[in-house]
Amino acid sequence: MSVQIIRPGLLATIQDLGRYGFQQYGVVVGGAMDSLSLRLANILVGNEEGEAAIEITMMGTSLQFKEDALISITGGNLSPVIDENPVPSWRPIFVRKDAILSFTGCKLGCRAYVAVAGGFSIPEVMNSKSTYMRGEIGGFKGRALREGDLIPLAEENSFSRKVKEAYQRKLKQSSFAAADWHVPFERYVNRSVVRVLKGAEFEKFSDSSQKQFFEQEFHITPQSDRMGYRLSGASLQLKEPFELLSEAVANGTIQVPGDGNPIVLLADRQTTGGYPRIGQIAAADLPVIAQMKPGDRIRFQEIPLYKAEQLYIEREQEIAQIRTALLLKKWSFE
Repeated sequence: MSVQIIRPGLLATIQDLGRYGFQQYGVVVGGAMDSLSLRLANILVGNEEGEAAIEITMMGTSLQFKEDALISITGGNLSPVIDENPVPSWRPIFVRKDAILSFTGCKLGCRAYVAVAGGFSIPEVMNSKSTYMRGEIGGFKGRALREGDLIPLAEENSFSRKVKEAYQRKLKQSSFAAADWHVPFERYVNRSVVRVLKGAEFEKFSDSSQKQFFEQEFHITPQSDRMGYRLSGASLQLKEPFELLSEAVANGTIQVPGDGNPIVLLADRQTTGGYPRIGQIAAADLPVIAQMKPGDRIRFQEIPLYKAEQLYIEREQEIAQIRTALLLKKWSFE
């Protein structure tokens, strides 16, 4: 069983939840930009949450399924179609052999995730299947997917087979059959306000810069990628120059280099950074910025640590409820 890349589009890579435990050796974490969408895509097809999926960026990607498959599509709305028929997202979908899934245009968000029951049968590098393109490791041959690539699939588990068979029975003349229900997580894709905590060096910025950071609007510039988003807007300045030793950085750390324009560090961020940190995006809002693209506008809203923790716990509880609901729904597939 396999999936063939017909067109790679702007960018398509294999990603999972990242390569943890190796930052001390200078190896970046990487992984899915929008880890929430990846987790839910896997849950919907019966995979482990951290299984690898295909991360599609904006538009142009086409895939062909060489065998009948159970898939899900989550993340941004990139106008997915199967054999030219619109297909819904955020739910399990049975796809007939030789059907072609294409992403025809970016309507909402920036990235979509395609999970296939069983996952992809590719080797792990340092405990991860994620593609780190700069280092040419992981994923499919350590690179972005190309036309003609044939990605092997692993064997489905018993739950995935039951779901697949249930929707296969619903199939009529179409190339696919989708569930008539979905998980309601598309709501975060179209937000422009991102909640942040004050960074370690926040107080070292001038009073006007501190105020502008939370009151002014910033734009994501074209000089942005999976490593980080460069922002333009109010120039953020320190009260006075000071030396800062390089320290560990995290997904969502907001640094300010000498030119005063913030940089939001993301999935492929470096392991350490030496610029002052004015903010840290709350974990619950990392999917929000991951779905933004160059040209989008962004505003930062301050929240305290306890609120960031509360938002994270609430999101994890909601995901746990979805997992439980799907396991209970298993009985309807018997």
